[in-house]
Amino acid sequence: MVLPEFDMGERIAHLVTGRMLDYIEFDDDYAMVRTTAPRAAIGMTLTESGLRQQFDVTVVAVKRRGGEFTYATADTVVMDGDQLIVSGSIADVESFADLV
Repeated sequence: MVLPEFDMGERIAHLVTGRMLDYIEFDDDYAMVRTTAPRAAIGMTLTESGLRQQFDVTVVAVKRRGGEFTYATADTVVMDGDQLIVSGSIADVESFADLV
């Protein structure tokens, strides 16, 4: 059953917290979040930062200040002010967004 008002309410609730710049839930336990890069990852490649291992999320894309989103690779260096699109379970992406 599709409940657009309920779905929009959940999305707004996630955004109101201020941790997430955007939030999309695709399934019962899968979401994508746009959030600011955590300080702990700045200056490192995605591999070096260990974000996937630590938080069980996948960084899908990165947007530099004034730039456009580009696909993230293992060699992508996270810079101060970057926005990240991260995917994973709802609990994991929410925990990741709390790092900001």
